[in-house]
Amino acid sequence: MPRKLRELRADLRRAAFAIDRTTGSHETWESRFDSSIRVTVAGQDGADAKPYQEKAVRKAIALARDKEQPS
Repeated sequence: MPRKLRELRADLRRAAFAIDRTTGSHETWESRFDSSIRVTVAGQDGADAKPYQEKAVRKAIALARDKEQPS
């Protein structure tokens, strides 16, 4: 069963992302650690997340965690 968009948004909040801008139903989320890491989530909270949305959120969170870790 696909995850809900509200779950993806909760994952982004836990990973220290914040909404940078909103246009209609599209929200652009930005990492607080590196402003170049962004991901767009579109749709209502109760809607099923599309596979490409889940993949984009996972990738953005992974990139942010890599930037967060000291080299």
